[in-house]
Order: sequence, then C-alpha cells, then structure tokens
Amino acid sequence: MSDDKSNMVTCTAPVNIAVIKYWGKRNEGLILPINSSLSVTLHQDQLKTTTTVATDRSFEEDRIWLNGKEEDISHPRLQSCLREIRRLARKRRNDCHHGFDVAGLSHKVHICSINNFPTAAGLASSAAGFACLVYTLARVFGVEGELSAIARQGSGSACRSMYGGFVQWIQGERDDGKDSLAQQVEPESHWPELRILVLVVSADRKPIGSTSGMQTSVHTSALLKHRAECVVPKRMGDMIEAVCQKDFTTFAELTMKDSNQFHATCLDTYPPIFYLNSVSQQIINVVHRYNNHYGETRVAYTFDAGPNAVIFTLEQHVPEFVQVVQHFFPSEINGGKFIKGLPVDDANLSEGLKQDVGLEPMPNRISYVISTKAGPGPCVVEDHSQHLLGSDGMPKKIL
Repeated sequence: MSDDKSNMVTCTAPVNIAVIKYWGKRNEGLILPINSSLSVTLHQDQLKTTTTVATDRSFEEDRIWLNGKEEDISHPRLQSCLREIRRLARKRRNDCHHGFDVAGLSHKVHICSINNFPTAAGLASSAAGFACLVYTLARVFGVEGELSAIARQGSGSACRSMYGGFVQWIQGERDDGKDSLAQQVEPESHWPELRILVLVVSADRKPIGSTSGMQTSVHTSALLKHRAECVVPKRMGDMIEAVCQKDFTTFAELTMKDSNQFHATCLDTYPPIFYLNSVSQQIINVVHRYNNHYGETRVAYTFDAGPNAVIFTLEQHVPEFVQVVQHFFPSEINGGKFIKGLPVDDANLSEGLKQDVGLEPMPNRISYVISTKAGPGPCVVEDHSQHLLGSDGMPKKIL
C-alpha cells in the first residue's frame, strides 16, 4: 500500500441479545421493524466482531473477507452500508470549509472481519458484524454522528449493537426510516450485578435464516400482528422501567414471556418454523423448576432464532445455576473448556434441589457455556499490530 492517501482502521463491536424481540419488517429494503425492541449488549471480552478497513489508491475494487474467506461484496446489505457512509463522507467534505479532505474518499476499500464466536448459529453474529463494519467505515471516512440507522440497513438488530448496556430500537413511523433508530436506555455500568450465560446447544448454521423466517411470519401469522400492535408497546414500557429500577423479577419474567411469544409466532407461521430443539425445551424446564424450588424468579432464559439459550441471572446465583446446568447436561469436557469467559466459582447442589428439578440428564448436548455480563459499544483498536490486513492490504496469514 502506498503511504500517500492510504488509511487503515480496526474496531471491535459487540453482540446484543434482545429481551423484547424484533421479528418482522414493515419495509424490507430499509429494514424497518413492525415493533420496537430492547436488548442487552454483551461484553466484548467474551463475544465480539473485529473488523479492519483499509483504503488505498492502489486497490482496484472493493473486497471483503469474513472469517478468513473472501465473500461477495455486491450483497445488497453490504452495498447499502458502503453507499451510505460514502454519501455522508462526501456531504461532510462538501459542507466543510477550506479543503477538508477525507482520506481515500474516491479509493476502493478492503474489509476484513472475524468473529470470536460461531457465525450464524443464533448468536447475533450479523448484528455485531454490521455494527462493526459501519463503525469502522465511519472512522476511516471521517463520518460522525448518528450511525445506528446505517447499521440497521445492514442487519436490523445491528443498530442496537452501536451502543453498550441496555438499548432500545425505536420502530419509528416515517416511511423513509429516519426515526427508526437505536437509543441507549442505560449504560453497561448501570446494573453491575447482572450476569449472562450463553448455553451453546449448537454451533451449526440455522436451518431457516432470520430474514426468510420473518418474511413468512409477516405474511402468515395472525399472532405476529397481535403481538406487534397489542403486546409489545406495553411490554417495552414495562421492560424499560424494570431495567431502570434494576427490578430483576420483572425483567426476568418479561424476558421469558417475550421469548416464548416470539417462538409461538414462529409456530403460528405457516409452514411453522422450529428454532428450538429438545435441549432448548429441557433448558426451559430446568429454569422454571429451579425458580419454583426457591419460590422466586432467580434465573431467566431467552432464545433467538436458534436453539442456544441465553440465561440472565444475578451474580450471586451464577455458581449454583452453572452447577445445575452441569448436573442436568453433563459434559465430557470439564473445567475451563466447558465454561468460557468470566470465572465461575464452584458450588454444591442440595439433594432437594436436584429432586425438585427432577429431570433426566441429557449428556453432551450443551457444547459449552460462555459466562459474561453487559458491556460497552463499539470501540477503536489503537494497537496497529492488531490490524487484520497487512501492509499490502490483504488478510494476514494468521486468519
């Protein structure tokens, strides 16, 4: 790469997990949702996308590599994000006085992106990926201000990954989508006791992708229409209040009810869509029986478009509930390989608890558990040795 007018930036962006689900679009092209949603941003120490973007006058075409493999950059959603960032960069250049220059505005880009978690396995990889792409492109091209509406055009839930902590995606009412934006409800520091466990049931690709699943639901599910119009608006208000008040019981119960209703709309879709499997259903049973044992809601589950469970609980309950998971889903993988992320202390299970849960163990059906917490939004990686592209603008061999 020539030093004259070359530019390289690396950023990371987080995964988010919706507790009030987004399912269904009123405008496919602009990715405008039929209801608002609310999510928790997970910590990047455990789950993140890293993206390097380079511009250089020597590049002959825009190119992109995802997890070591070159992909088709002509994909409409990638093109939407690239086009919008370049448009804003040109606008900024034209609006600025005396010769403000954006490095490489007319140059082609090379993009290299990796996830430190399975792609397309119901772990919100597209959200982290498009959030990271938009954030990094914005840094390269000198674009500032509101970026969530651009990320939304890559993947709807990506707009929520533009912020840390607790984030709402306001559905908006305008036809042009300019009011369909993400907004932080509370920062990641707001609820330090909240803990999140990702139970990875399957790292395989989903049998039915979210985009096609949503389209079918919108066209065939009467329950989805009822949910968007009659259920979610109140639920959003209740959930925001629960987050602000750090009311775990309300937060947990709303989270589980909304997950269940989302999967009910998938069953109400024609033909029906099955994202949960027998392991997912057993996790649901374990959670309810665990809560019943204590006579209070200590743990909550939520499932996106895949079988992996995301568990919310408070810090003091993590050791015991992880033991419950290991008891009822025993694995041949022990210790650090089964529990990844934030360390988890040992705990003993009482015989009474085991009896009250009382389910037949399902061995080797959970691959591993990721222990994490709420975390920050996208950030720039200052260490240039972490660039995923080499000085020639091509992916480094370590990929």
